[in-house]
Amino acid sequence: MVQIWAERALLPEGWAENVLVTLDQGRIQSVEPGASAAGQRVGLLLPAMANLHSHAFQRAMAGLSEAKGPEPRDTFWTWRQIMYRFLDHLTPEDIESIAALVQMEMLEAGYATNVEFHYLHHRIGGGHYDNIAEMAERIAAAASHTGIGLTLLPVHYQFGGTDRRALIRGQDRFGTTPEEFQKLLEAAEGTLAHLDGDSGIGIAPHSLRAVSPEGLQMCVDLRPTRPLHMHLAEQIPEIEEISAAYGRRPVEWLLDNFAPDSRWTLIHLTHMTEDETRRLAATGTVAGLCPITESSLGDGIFNGTIWAEAGGRLGFGSDSNVRISLVEELRTLEYSQRLRDRGRAILAEPARSTGRVIYEAGLEGGASAAGRETGAIASGLWADLCAVDLQNPVMFGRDGDRMLDSLIFAGHDGLVRDVWSAGRHVVREGRHVAGDRIIADYLATISRVQERM
Repeated sequence: MVQIWAERALLPEGWAENVLVTLDQGRIQSVEPGASAAGQRVGLLLPAMANLHSHAFQRAMAGLSEAKGPEPRDTFWTWRQIMYRFLDHLTPEDIESIAALVQMEMLEAGYATNVEFHYLHHRIGGGHYDNIAEMAERIAAAASHTGIGLTLLPVHYQFGGTDRRALIRGQDRFGTTPEEFQKLLEAAEGTLAHLDGDSGIGIAPHSLRAVSPEGLQMCVDLRPTRPLHMHLAEQIPEIEEISAAYGRRPVEWLLDNFAPDSRWTLIHLTHMTEDETRRLAATGTVAGLCPITESSLGDGIFNGTIWAEAGGRLGFGSDSNVRISLVEELRTLEYSQRLRDRGRAILAEPARSTGRVIYEAGLEGGASAAGRETGAIASGLWADLCAVDLQNPVMFGRDGDRMLDSLIFAGHDGLVRDVWSAGRHVVREGRHVAGDRIIADYLATISRVQERM
């Protein structure tokens, strides 16, 4: 058993002092406020969040898409072409190294779980590896190195658009027929057997552009008790394509033809009408928000105020991994609402500050999106925990909700001192325990990739 004693901790019932948390076999065995100090002592102990949306390989192209291109206007669609070209240089060994760096950076930022939206399946040119789940196996291998909790979401990606056109170069590394996807899913699930028992599988139909209605229904039916994730309503041209093909906007069409519920996580949702926002929020679906990437790609601003009014659930992901920072994701969401509405403390509630509202929302939504028993410091849950230093100019003298507000709006990820993922103590004194080796492997990988470009 492991014991952690915190000066302050965020518990399901609120803030508590002198909290002794006992861990056993990766789970929280007991939580005792007002206890005498024992075991490892920390300042602020928080439940650690799940990063609910990641494309690990894109971390290696951060900084490669900021120059002016040949098109009159650079957009998500021109960025996507750069991404497709970059894929022509990545091997399975590269993917494992890049994924390990991404997972390490997530852990050091205060996340305990990586929900990997995994669609890079095949060889350059689209041919299958001898093991159809070769790339999934590399993601799982990275998780075994880093100790992060992993929810793996194999992606079904069949078409280049709603007219069912063939995939183009770059997309061919993603492509699966329904039969291939079922084989891939089973094989990918098998790769998780080598990890600790807190890992899990999910399903990810890529988008309404890339999967037919029949393909989406197949995905819904394949693992009915596991999380289902899909990109939706991210870009205006996407809205126009779906509307032209199906006679309704994406969110409207989904609500009229399927029954999304708490099992579903829909990524981005940056372009919804007020009616769509309220209707979708009422289903219990999690809005998977990636504010840093959405800013980077110029996606748009999520209807956060309307979503909150309607009781909608949300969580946070790092998507393109151009910058992996938990506090910046939360800060960017709130600041986007402030810029649009020209106000302050937009998502705050009378009894909870802005920081606490969005942090607790991210805990609950992330746990649901990961299909993981986590999201709180409570007996029986996985011991996904994050300790924050209180002896610094940002946090010193703060109490209650002001601690979260200071961390999110005045702080940085460097204030995270320790992280446990299912009881695995993988970040100590602000550094991942295998950080030197992971970084050295990544630098060697980037050197090889650059030689191929």
